[in-house]
Amino acid sequence: MRARDLAVEYETVSVDSDAMDAARLMAEHKLPGLLVLDERGEPKAILPASQMIKVLVPAYVIEDPTLAAVVDEKHADRLCQALAGRRVGECLSSTAATPPVADPDDTALEVAALMAEVRSPLVAVAEKAKDGTHLLGVITASHLLHELLGAAGVVSPE
Repeated sequence: MRARDLAVEYETVSVDSDAMDAARLMAEHKLPGLLVLDERGEPKAILPASQMIKVLVPAYVIEDPTLAAVVDEKHADRLCQALAGRRVGECLSSTAATPPVADPDDTALEVAALMAEVRSPLVAVAEKAKDGTHLLGVITASHLLHELLGAAGVVSPE
């Protein structure tokens, strides 16, 4: 099985997308993260849901987690206001790495090795061309695991 066969459509956002819309997209589709594209539509980063949550938590609580117990529910309910007016690019970690990108002809094992090496919940599948990179889709860790287990007869295919 090749990466092009495993790739599926997946929600993407750009660095200029509204952060609140990105968070809503993650929540509504229960996504582990979003693929962030640059201005040219090429994979730039992965925005994990955990990073989006970190943006919501006040810095003083991250520095001293015991303070979370003293924040009342009324104030905790307002955490999402931290996303208002922000862009996805502002929510990316300063150490956000370029997302792993598989070649369409990569095997399932090559994709699995790439995913394991960089500890990413998803891998972009893209063709490199003279005019840039063309995104074909994404392979999530859960989808790859399902396909590998199905091929081994451990789970029933869809």
